Amino acid sequence: MTQARPGPRERMVFSAAQLIRRDGVTATGMREVAAHAGAPRGSLQHYFPGGKEQLVNEAVAWAGVYAGKRIARFLAGLDEPSPSALFAAMAAQWTDEYAADGFGAGCPVAAATVDCASSGDSTREAVAAAFAAWREPLAAALTGMGVPAARTGSLATLMISTLEGAILMARAERDVRPLTTVVRELGPLLDAAARP
Repeated sequence: MTQARPGPRERMVFSAAQLIRRDGVTATGMREVAAHAGAPRGSLQHYFPGGKEQLVNEAVAWAGVYAGKRIARFLAGLDEPSPSALFAAMAAQWTDEYAADGFGAGCPVAAATVDCASSGDSTREAVAAAFAAWREPLAAALTGMGVPAARTGSLATLMISTLEGAILMARAERDVRPLTTVVRELGPLLDAAARP
């Protein structure tokens, strides 16, 4: 059974997320998104009557949901699930990408935060919701590994914010060392939070 190709709307949301993670919100133009998605330019107004802001908000929402779904995939790939192993898998996604493709792209949610958080409530709210869509499944995974429920939300926040900071530093330094450092240093603290 073959999977249906996404429609132009879904392709434009995906393309916007990819361009935002590479170039930021300000440098990502609507025409560029349509071209990247292989969609007619006229379809932008049809699918996104709210213009660029609507497209950015939907791309950010997509990225948050995608990051949240990755948690389950990371867990499935672990021989012995632990908080530190999960965090290492989260970071490895980035070290692998940077080794293969260079340091040109980061997280679209972080890029939207930097570019738009002070410009309007709708994008700020979309960014906050995207982080929540990532944090909630991460907290649930930590609960499943024996971390007390009272700590899972704060540890998920710590993991995401540490990873995002390491991504920024890795891109600035053109070196994966910030990512490998945070995995090494944060791992024991995360594992200590899990009940034996």
